[in-house]
Amino acid sequence: VIELSLNKKTSRNINILPGDLKIPLFFWQQAFGCQFLDVETEEEFCTGEEKLESLPGAFFEMQMTSQSYSIYNAIYAVAHALHAMLFVKEYTLLQPFLRNILLNNSAGDTVFFNEKRELEGGFDIINWVTFPNKSFLRVKVGKMDPQAPLGSDFSIDDKIITWHQSFNQVGPNCSYSRQRKEGEPFCCYDCTPCPEGKISNQTDMDDCFQCQEDQYPNQERNQCISKKENFLSYEAPLGISLALLALAFSATTAMVFGIFIKHQNTPIVKANNQNLTYTLLISLLLCFLCSLLFIGRPQLLTCNLRQTAFGIIFSVAVSSVLAKTLTVVLAFMATKPGSKMRKWVGKRFSTSIVLGCASIQASICMLWLGTDPPFPHLDMHSLPEEVIVECNEGSANMFYSVLGYMGMLALVSFVVAFFARKLPDTFNEAKFITFSMLVFCSVWLSFVPSYLSTKGKYIVAVEIFSILASSAGILGCIFFPKCYIIVFKPELNSKGQLKKRNK
Repeated sequence: VIELSLNKKTSRNINILPGDLKIPLFFWQQAFGCQFLDVETEEEFCTGEEKLESLPGAFFEMQMTSQSYSIYNAIYAVAHALHAMLFVKEYTLLQPFLRNILLNNSAGDTVFFNEKRELEGGFDIINWVTFPNKSFLRVKVGKMDPQAPLGSDFSIDDKIITWHQSFNQVGPNCSYSRQRKEGEPFCCYDCTPCPEGKISNQTDMDDCFQCQEDQYPNQERNQCISKKENFLSYEAPLGISLALLALAFSATTAMVFGIFIKHQNTPIVKANNQNLTYTLLISLLLCFLCSLLFIGRPQLLTCNLRQTAFGIIFSVAVSSVLAKTLTVVLAFMATKPGSKMRKWVGKRFSTSIVLGCASIQASICMLWLGTDPPFPHLDMHSLPEEVIVECNEGSANMFYSVLGYMGMLALVSFVVAFFARKLPDTFNEAKFITFSMLVFCSVWLSFVPSYLSTKGKYIVAVEIFSILASSAGILGCIFFPKCYIIVFKPELNSKGQLKKRNK
């Protein structure tokens, strides 16, 4: 124990108490390799005049080290706190004065306590250079200073680092990442390629890093490339082909509508409800045109319109087919003597069916838009090198409800038309309706698995194809036979021929 006392003349005396000589004497003998006189030994005797400065740094460090620096700061912090307490003459607790100290030490560092009541200080990064004679040299190669500005709080100069001669990295220079060899020293490694989705743009990296969501690695996996947008555009060959096909079907429907308007007073046009025929043709024309909403970069307006418009317009078309089928059945039943079905035959009945069925579908679509509407969405993960720009349907249940309702209408129309297919030839439109609904149901039954198994722009192409194919099936099966008679066989478009065929 070393006792520090102050006499009246304020001079310092350092006294080593007689009972505590073992520790200093033992250190002295170990450091200088000598023995004091009271010990019998063959080694040299200690004179007490040995110089501590002559000792190697490994035995006794005369300069300030990391350990002595911390002790130095702690002692000076307590000393300054005591000084502050004595200055204000408040002999209470030392802690409040210690917490508020702020001083500059001899190393030029500012010493103070942070909000965690810890001494705030930096660190020097020291490179220990050893020599064959077991001596060493400490070289400062960097520092950590938490008080420095952001970006300057850590610095290191790897050019002045001296590595130990026994340290050697065993392995080639890796263009990718390094992986330590199991069971080998830590400096032995193998080169491993970056895993899928990661890159390494530096040599000898310990690990590869992930590209951003909108980027993907190149083939060499040393650079990230921006992903291309994936959507069905008018510039792509597939988009152009579908758009031209939709316009061609629209033009064909408009031509058929013109033929029926021109020959509206002929028997074959009058044989069925003209209003239903015109409603069906107009709805088919809009079905072909609404497919164009699916082409182009998805926007909020087009996302909200395309599925709802398609659902409502298609429901009008299918309900018109259903109304025509029921009109055929009721018309046949009304021809029987004493039948009460005559009051149901007329425009009011068919109009009510179309409006009622379309209103139900419109209500489903309005509920869809009001609760969980579709919206534009960027899918970053489905395709590795592309960003899918798509319309997220919002509520999948509402989307399948729209399709399910159309499927139910088509199924009812098919069943009714199937049972009415053997009616007299005057009402033989039921046969064509049966076949058109068979085509319609087949197309949309194959649509569901195709829709679920495709991605990106092809899922849009599948839906457009289904719209065009089912609409073309209705147009071809119901109207082309009549157009053929009107245009190429006008002699068959007479009341006499209809009565003759009925016989």
